[in-house]
Amino acid sequence: MTEKMTIEQYRQVKKRKPKYHNEKKIVDGIKFDSKREANRYQELMILLRAGLIANLRRQVSYPLSVNGMLICRYKADFIYLDLEIGREVVEDSKGYRTKEYRLKAKLFTAIMGYSILET
Repeated sequence: MTEKMTIEQYRQVKKRKPKYHNEKKIVDGIKFDSKREANRYQELMILLRAGLIANLRRQVSYPLSVNGMLICRYKADFIYLDLEIGREVVEDSKGYRTKEYRLKAKLFTAIMGYSILET
């Protein structure tokens, strides 16, 4: 006789670890894709409160176009104005740099004229 599983039991069996071993984390009611990204957010919030950075934003999407043709989009983890150097910083919290990310980062640099800060 075969045993039957409940839907919840089946979901538990089928649960897989994320491909890059990241663990989702919630901070201040915001869900982050990794502990690294959540920890960096907490660091940036301290800098924001201290008045060292301004205009902190999350998950900002940049269209990457060449000759008017949209090639892809790059979504930055964080963007903020660094008040010490007086310019906008685009930052990505990376544990593992995928081929897709490396290509998008190069394309971003070529189009925008500045690099993504990797933390």
